[in-house]
Amino acid sequence: MPTVLEQSGYEPDRKLKVIGTNPVKHDGMDKVTGRAKFGADLIVPGMLVGKILRSPHPHAIIRSIDASAALALAGVKAVVTRDDFPEYAAGTPPGDLSRNVMAREKVLYDGHAVAAVAATSEAIARKALKLIRVDYEVLPHVIDATKAMQADAPILHDHLRSKGVPDAGQKRTNVAERHAYNIGDVAAGFAAAEVVVEHEFRTPIVHQGYMEPQACVASCSEDGQVELWCCTQGHFVVRALVALLLKIDSAKVRVTASELGGGFGGKTGVYAEPVAVLLSRKANRPVKIVLTRAEVFRGTGPAAATSSRVKLGATRDGRFTAGEAEQMFQTGAFGPMLPNEGPKTVFSRYVLENAKAVCHEVTSNRPRVTPYRAPGVPPSILTMECAVDQMAKKLGMDPIDLRLKNAAREGDSTIFGTKFGPIGMVECLEAAKRCEHYTAPLGPNQGRGVAAGCWFNIGGETTASLNIAPDGSVTIMLGTMDVAGSRISIAMMAAEELGVPLDKVRANFSDTGGLGFNMPAVGSRVTFSSGMVVIESARRAIKELCRRAAKIWNVPEEGVIFEDGYCRPAGSNVGDFQPLSVADIARQAGATGGAIAGHAEMNVTGAAPGFGVHIVDVEVDKELGLAKVVRYTVVQDAGKAIHPQQVEGQCQGGAVQGIGWALNEEYVYGADGRLQNSSFLDYRIPVASDVPMIEPVIVEVPNPLHPYGLRGVGEVPVTPALAAVANAVAGAIGVYPRELPISPPRLLKLIDEAARA
Repeated sequence: MPTVLEQSGYEPDRKLKVIGTNPVKHDGMDKVTGRAKFGADLIVPGMLVGKILRSPHPHAIIRSIDASAALALAGVKAVVTRDDFPEYAAGTPPGDLSRNVMAREKVLYDGHAVAAVAATSEAIARKALKLIRVDYEVLPHVIDATKAMQADAPILHDHLRSKGVPDAGQKRTNVAERHAYNIGDVAAGFAAAEVVVEHEFRTPIVHQGYMEPQACVASCSEDGQVELWCCTQGHFVVRALVALLLKIDSAKVRVTASELGGGFGGKTGVYAEPVAVLLSRKANRPVKIVLTRAEVFRGTGPAAATSSRVKLGATRDGRFTAGEAEQMFQTGAFGPMLPNEGPKTVFSRYVLENAKAVCHEVTSNRPRVTPYRAPGVPPSILTMECAVDQMAKKLGMDPIDLRLKNAAREGDSTIFGTKFGPIGMVECLEAAKRCEHYTAPLGPNQGRGVAAGCWFNIGGETTASLNIAPDGSVTIMLGTMDVAGSRISIAMMAAEELGVPLDKVRANFSDTGGLGFNMPAVGSRVTFSSGMVVIESARRAIKELCRRAAKIWNVPEEGVIFEDGYCRPAGSNVGDFQPLSVADIARQAGATGGAIAGHAEMNVTGAAPGFGVHIVDVEVDKELGLAKVVRYTVVQDAGKAIHPQQVEGQCQGGAVQGIGWALNEEYVYGADGRLQNSSFLDYRIPVASDVPMIEPVIVEVPNPLHPYGLRGVGEVPVTPALAAVANAVAGAIGVYPRELPISPPRLLKLIDEAARA
């Protein structure tokens, strides 16, 4: 059965009243005053404190675990170890996930969970952890993924065999998977090239840096029902994973998501949640687990470290003839799990008839990685955009002109076979070139960098319901989490559809018992996909409003039309009736058939890719080796900015994260394989004094597959940021960086290299 949306597409000439404005966010006051409830804020009567014992070794066999002394401690109500988890075979997806939540045969990274306790106080729980005796047989470890690929590297998993690697056979390995994409004839393309550039780049393991640590409260009833409260980007996924790992029917697990204090992809899985459920089941009381910041760094999923090489060929007039990329992604202790967006996006901003991209996912003794805002893409774009910048210098071309000459346009194909519809790559480049920033003079020791980025965006399984109260106000129930202020944008679309004032609409989030399954809030999908199902829900409600108006007027349904929030007679032949507002009809709902609502369940399609261009000025102190960003402009295609200030905030946030990734952030491991900087004191994310005011420029090339033309905007702004900063540093010192972060020691070496050259 076709949806209402399929009956009406994007209307470019539609006059909008709400979309494109900047109303105050409905949840803003609660968040700035501290009234909003986050994961650690929930308190339940009789609640116990849960704590997790973590491995001090990066790689070791667990010979035995003795928790008897901990269980004998007064105030300890339950202890959980590997023996309490249902068994899944190693090497299967549930087996690996279960072993990441709680170690089985071996610990595989510093911070790997080994046991957990529930006690009446945090002090008792901490004391109990010290009483648990774990007998380890320490094994050799490997932290660096490049070394993990070598023949003599310690093997993490005896069962692991490479997928997608030619002639891999049954050889034990740490290489989990290989992805490869090809288009055209690469050898012929390079033979036709008159100028060739090659560049290599290494990026470190970095954390998403969300302010709120993971937290959850679990409560198990005597009849096996599980209630779970947690901070997550996908509470339906939490329900599915908890049910899977603990072999519980999904219908017996109800997950309620708290407000989210940041996630950026890092809160898409489970860590403490299954542990809290088992502790609650054993203790027969609610159990709360709140991770410390050190546990967040050591025991949850950061982004992968990478090693990349790009080779780019071009003619003397600047036309790209061939590209070749080879990438290595460190997946942590368990793989494969990374999406293959890196090799798919490395060249996809440009027209390249001859290209090849290969990616390897490699396991090592680090935490299992999780997505981080456009997972895998920023490091891939980094190496390519540095190569493009070098090509511009070799050809004597303006870096934006070179990109414009090769920019992807509607109808062009990607390396993985997708053909672009209307896209904004060219418009973003042209807007960047028009920026006053691009031609502004530079100061002493300053360099300017440019880079282009992209993300393909997704839709996916999404549900929502829309209910009209008797007073005409509207309540929306959503199944996707608000990770970046999406409530207000979705409410705005509902208000636009229904023709009601925005202050009459509220968007709320359902627990997993209130709606059908929803994919998590990832991939820049929330405003797009939830917007689609809410628009569908609103249009179904409008059909019902028209049906009720027809009943009130005693006319055929086709005799009623809906315009600007009113049901009106469709023509003079249906009588002289006064228009009925949404509230007028809702007041009579009881007499005309009951509550008026609309709901929708869709596997949303039609997400269109987003593009962006960043311009960055960096000033280098050549004595201290310090790079400081002094000016930053983000140009991005939003399709249609539903709430422009929200889009600007996404642009600014992505740029700030990119600055940190480029200049400051990295996991530092000692020779013993232990993480040395597991706090925000030592793992330094940017603070206000590190960044300038970031100027956003919104480009709008409508997505024709969305009623309002929007594109997802969350991922794109981080994708060019690393490269733009690196190119700016190169402009200031004359040498291109080859490793992130561009910290003072590395920058001083580059300055020395430039001096010698």
